[in-house]
Amino acid sequence: MNLLKGALPLLAAAALAACGSTQQTTTPTQADGGTLTWAIETQPITFNPHQWAQNKVRLLVFNQFDPLITRDGSGKFVPWLAKAWKADGLTYTFDLRDDVTFHDGTPFDAAAVKANLDQFAEPGYNPAVKAIQLRAFDRAEVVSPHTVKITLKEPDALFLDFLASPYGGQVSPASLKAAKDLKAGGPDLVGTGPFILDRFTPGQEIHYRRNPAYFKGAASLREVTYRILPEAAVRVGALTSGQVQVIEGVPATELNLIKQDPGLTVRTALNSGTAFSYYFNTSHAPFDDQRVRQAFREAVNLDAVLTSVYQGTATRAWSIVGRTSPFYDASLEKTYGGDAAKANALLDEAGWKQRDAEGFRVKDGRRLTVRTVAAAPFVRDRRDILAQAVQAQVKQTAGIDFQVRIVDQGSAQKAVDEDQYEVFENSRGDSDAGAALNLILPAKGAINRTRYSDPEVDAWLAKASATSDQAERAALYAKVQQRVVAEKAIVFPIYVPADQIAASKGVTGLGFDPVSGTPKSAYDVRIGT
Repeated sequence: MNLLKGALPLLAAAALAACGSTQQTTTPTQADGGTLTWAIETQPITFNPHQWAQNKVRLLVFNQFDPLITRDGSGKFVPWLAKAWKADGLTYTFDLRDDVTFHDGTPFDAAAVKANLDQFAEPGYNPAVKAIQLRAFDRAEVVSPHTVKITLKEPDALFLDFLASPYGGQVSPASLKAAKDLKAGGPDLVGTGPFILDRFTPGQEIHYRRNPAYFKGAASLREVTYRILPEAAVRVGALTSGQVQVIEGVPATELNLIKQDPGLTVRTALNSGTAFSYYFNTSHAPFDDQRVRQAFREAVNLDAVLTSVYQGTATRAWSIVGRTSPFYDASLEKTYGGDAAKANALLDEAGWKQRDAEGFRVKDGRRLTVRTVAAAPFVRDRRDILAQAVQAQVKQTAGIDFQVRIVDQGSAQKAVDEDQYEVFENSRGDSDAGAALNLILPAKGAINRTRYSDPEVDAWLAKASATSDQAERAALYAKVQQRVVAEKAIVFPIYVPADQIAASKGVTGLGFDPVSGTPKSAYDVRIGT
């Protein structure tokens, strides 16, 4: 067993202050910064950070919960609830702050960290995280009230990223035991963060009040209300009419309207993790044939589709890995897609030569049909409209019947379980793209919906997880990208997700997490000067 390369040195807390971190970055001193109303696109599936799954609600997690460590603007890991740590590749010893209290009044200490990590070992709690981000976790030990030792079974380059992610948000052990619905979370599941969740009305709003005892200093805002407004035009209307002061998820169709309003500001940032992509289910026809997978990609003039749907505001993706990731393989750019003649030649070669009365290709009496079944809580960025545009293109260009369904989460999972789909839509917001690749691509990956198996890909991913040498990891992930995108056409990258924030000019302190590209929590936000 090789020890983790480049083991982390002991980090002095004084040298690693919070300035520039991906969490809160300043210490507001205003006694009362008023109240803020912020319209959001997506209702959370859960408020439990351990169950986090929607990139759009990351900002809510960090309102309420703090991780042990975070990342600064350069992506470097720095202390947060932990003051410092040392590591030797298999053990991590964290010195914890002794001035932090959970919202329920219980102290934050080493026993709490152990309880949070042990919670993931509970059967069925979060199998995906246990299998990937915590695959190497062995045990956590309380060394002293404010010192915790964590031992891994093998080196894992993704472990620190886990601790800095929403999954690493520290939850009061008392509330872990007492919560009415642990998986869903809510006001009775508490953290140490700058705001306290005290009200959630499904389909309407989420309300937070300021935590006056926050260890970094109380936030400026006294209250924050997040209104759940899924319709883009409604969010924009609420902002322009003054009903809300901030919105996220600014649609391309309304962007110019906001930019032209002197009373409003708008900004955007690309997300980390993986691109929004179509993953082809290779377990049955027609995508068990690589020629058909390639043909689908060639049948789409993606630049035209993105221009039509997003009016020039979307960034085209070329790889499964997001463009902002240090592991992005730029050599994939402009190597495939948009060749109608090639698409039709590939389908002819694959035996789909005939057409039915509606113009769709048929073979052995069966239409060339591919289905996508998307879960409504994960549909963002006009992805429904995007799917319709792709649907029209593949029909017109190549005679492919692309069927699009947006359903509830249970129905989407049922389609997956019963193998009743051909396209799986997904993007991941992991700060380290390696975490996403390990979830999606290995034969036993927790969300491997392609049902594709490649021992070499599995070996490359495992090797990349066992080293902290970033150059070596990049080389291994480049091999993975080349295999699944260029060589095997397992995935069709569409666009790089981005977040947009529009606000009244009187609102300051808004910004994006420099690593994930998602909106930061409300800690730094102020109204007025």
